[in-house]
Amino acid sequence: MRTDNLYALPPDLPVPVDDGAADHLPGAAVPRILLPSTAGRAVDLGDPGRPLTVVYVYPHTGRPDRDPAGGMAEWNAIPGARGCTPQTCSYRDHHREIRDLGAEVFGLSTQTTEYQQEMVERLHVPFEVLSDADFAFASALRLPTFAFAGTTFLKRLTLFLEKGRILDRFYPVFPPDQDAERVLAWLRGRSGGEI
Repeated sequence: MRTDNLYALPPDLPVPVDDGAADHLPGAAVPRILLPSTAGRAVDLGDPGRPLTVVYVYPHTGRPDRDPAGGMAEWNAIPGARGCTPQTCSYRDHHREIRDLGAEVFGLSTQTTEYQQEMVERLHVPFEVLSDADFAFASALRLPTFAFAGTTFLKRLTLFLEKGRILDRFYPVFPPDQDAERVLAWLRGRSGGEI
């Protein structure tokens, strides 16, 4: 069993700083890579016909039955690592509002689809989560990463995509449980405040 509350953020998490590792993303072409989805299909985020899409990239959702490899205190000490489950729950709770503002939502991590499927079912996630387990998408876009306990993880960031291009990005994302609310503010600003 976990030694903490998976669904809440500890109050003393270190705040990540902007290291410039996502500065190259706005305006970049989205690679035409088919990513497996928890809905059992392949998704091409780089499709030039794709409408406005929000992709929140996260390191690793935990499981309620185990602490992360390498230890909970060590994971929590990495700026920006902790908070994938609260972030996903926030997107779940705001999903309808985001859709009403004309955007599609995807989560994306390097975990396997099977692992992600357990999380989607447990948290009742109403949108698809994409797996980049081979880092093809992350490598093509040069997404920022970090290493922990012998494993490479994606740093948390949020991408706004449309018609095969990255319009904007949030990086770093902190606190993660407020990311969906920031996305809503961005979308309202883009639409002139209309819902």
